[in-house]
Amino acid sequence: MLKTGMLEFVVALLLFAAPLQAQGGVWKTLSRVTYRKEYSEIMGFKVDVPVFSADVQKLEGNVITVRGYIIPVDGYKSHTEFVFSAFPYNMCFFCGGAGPETVMEVYAKKPVEYSAQSITLRGKLTLNEHDINRLMYSIKDAELIKEDN
Repeated sequence: MLKTGMLEFVVALLLFAAPLQAQGGVWKTLSRVTYRKEYSEIMGFKVDVPVFSADVQKLEGNVITVRGYIIPVDGYKSHTEFVFSAFPYNMCFFCGGAGPETVMEVYAKKPVEYSAQSITLRGKLTLNEHDINRLMYSIKDAELIKEDN
């Protein structure tokens, strides 16, 4: 029998990995990134720069479908630009629960209403390895995909 602490760890591990597996491989593929140190003129010191795997590079410029969570920001009601995560807010990159490969910027064609539930978006993937003020992934011309529940 598992002790309570171990059981919680196993459940958290399964919850953390489930979105990556359930996304049709998109988040899992996007996780195939390493980093190299590079001096930043803006920051004045070396920063981590993403090195995208060949699998990730193949996705650039393609329309992808990805399921995830809107990360709320001040005043969020219905926006065309927002941050999207593979994980809910309490487990996302900004809370220290995941890496930068699990979030992306979204530029939607039409405003998307906030939901704490997961949603599915479709849009054109863009990679960013140089602008440290932006996330390394973004999807442009994104559309909310309606799902039958």
